[in-house]
Amino acid sequence: MFIGRESELNFLEDKYSQAGGQLVVLYGRRRVGKTETLRQFCKGKPHIFFSCRECGDKMQLKAFSEKMLKEKIPAAAYITEFADWEKAFRSVADLPYGDQKRLLVIDEFPYMCKGNAAIPSTLQNLWDEFLKDENVMIVLCGSAMSFIEKDLLSEKNPLYGRATGIYKMTEMGFYDSIKFFPDYSDRDKVLAYSVLGGIPHYLKQFDNKLSLAENIKKNILTKGCALYSEVEFLLRQELRETPLYNSVIEAVALGNTRLNDISMKSLIEDTSKTSVYLKNLIELGIVQREFSVSESVKEKANTNRGLYKLTDNFFRFWYAFVFINYSELESGDVDGVYKYSVEPSLHEFAAAVFEDICREYVRKLQKADALPFRYSKIGRWWGKTTVRNKASARQAESEIDILATSKDMSQYLVGECKFRNQPFRYSEFLDTKAKLISQQERAEFYYYLFSESGFDEKIVEAASSDSRITLCDLADIVSCKTSIK
Repeated sequence: MFIGRESELNFLEDKYSQAGGQLVVLYGRRRVGKTETLRQFCKGKPHIFFSCRECGDKMQLKAFSEKMLKEKIPAAAYITEFADWEKAFRSVADLPYGDQKRLLVIDEFPYMCKGNAAIPSTLQNLWDEFLKDENVMIVLCGSAMSFIEKDLLSEKNPLYGRATGIYKMTEMGFYDSIKFFPDYSDRDKVLAYSVLGGIPHYLKQFDNKLSLAENIKKNILTKGCALYSEVEFLLRQELRETPLYNSVIEAVALGNTRLNDISMKSLIEDTSKTSVYLKNLIELGIVQREFSVSESVKEKANTNRGLYKLTDNFFRFWYAFVFINYSELESGDVDGVYKYSVEPSLHEFAAAVFEDICREYVRKLQKADALPFRYSKIGRWWGKTTVRNKASARQAESEIDILATSKDMSQYLVGECKFRNQPFRYSEFLDTKAKLISQQERAEFYYYLFSESGFDEKIVEAASSDSRITLCDLADIVSCKTSIK
């Protein structure tokens, strides 16, 4: 069963329905589901789906020719193989699809270019002279994100300005991901997402009929299963110096978020080298540099600003529990590693992911026009805030899980997230309310409190008499309930 990807499919369908030639680039990191999405899009449409291989140019052209000539185009009557790529691409317009668009999907297009660097120029010339005015749609798909962004689509490169659509696929969000686990409890859906993230290939490995613990042991911790060596396999495909990258990723996975801390933990003395490794991991979609929601564009340009975090939940889980227990898992001690390493820490491990889920929920509320105002910025906030007592006031480091602001900064939404086996306490709400106190004099504040285990009586009482306090329990969040109080 195909799950999710409505935005991607709607984008492709829109391009398919438009008149004239369409040249679409769809790309994203490995395992994100590009190929399956394209196959779903092609269902019910006459099309050519060509998957490039890592082979020489002549072999690639031969395979492409065979695929095209099977479609009974005019050239099939007198040749068995195209002489060159210009003739091969030109034949797309001859596909016998009547009034329907001639649809060609080239999967892993970078492999084709690797065998023949002139292919982008060939395609560009043919597009400009001929194909852009034909009833064709060519989709170029690839996982080599750096190649596509820097060598294919950037200025001064052949296909710059030719693409009629460019779509970068990212991992699924929480609400599509949990459709893989319809029988799980709300709590286990959050935990499963915190383990696997939104990569379809990872989500498919879990059996919805098995418990979360059984799935983790059987499909991640057991030597030989698909996810046991997935991280190492992907890194070896994409990067050299994998031992150093392992050290950097492990440092980030274990909570080191600043450049200096990552360098120290990974034992790389030169922070400029660490910065290069992190940059490469960002390009692969494994790491991201996060800024406080209040940071300006100028501050974001400062290389010393921002915090680093893993964007891929599964990578974070793998380095936190598999990588550090590798010797025990190699010897088959799956139950021991789960019982003494994973089980005691899994709930706390999921708390940071719960914050991401709550931010996604707030975005859903905005789309449903269910918030008290329309925000222009949303994210995490950290910085200094004023702490007052009877005698004095002082500045202290503070953090807000979710901060959303209106365009004119006259309205604030402050969100606090608690994923634990205890109710959200009123004293914690008062701590949240004390943050950004200096702005409260000139702006209207709304408080959204998110809790796995409900709220104590004082918060419930306060929310019932104050429309600026909204309580969201786990059922509200997981079901994406939009009418809340």
